[in-house]
Amino acid sequence: MAGKEVLATIRQDLEARVGQKIKLRANRGRKKIIEKVGILEKTYPNIFIIRLEEQKIPERRISFSYADVLTDTVELMVEGEEGDIKIGAKS
Repeated sequence: MAGKEVLATIRQDLEARVGQKIKLRANRGRKKIIEKVGILEKTYPNIFIIRLEEQKIPERRISFSYADVLTDTVELMVEGEEGDIKIGAKS
């Protein structure tokens, strides 16, 4: 049951930061790591969506599950006044 509580905490952290700029670092396997900057656009019960800040048309969006954040497959940093704030189970 503790896992569900941690996932709920991660979701609440992200819901409070909708619309803010996010630095994203995702491990896509086989030494493929992407690092992007985007805006946290929307949260859903099982996933969240980030709109990437790129000069491509149409705009790119990428989605991840809260479990990806819990397992450190995805690392999220929110840009704040006091510096970057890490979102996740260990924050």
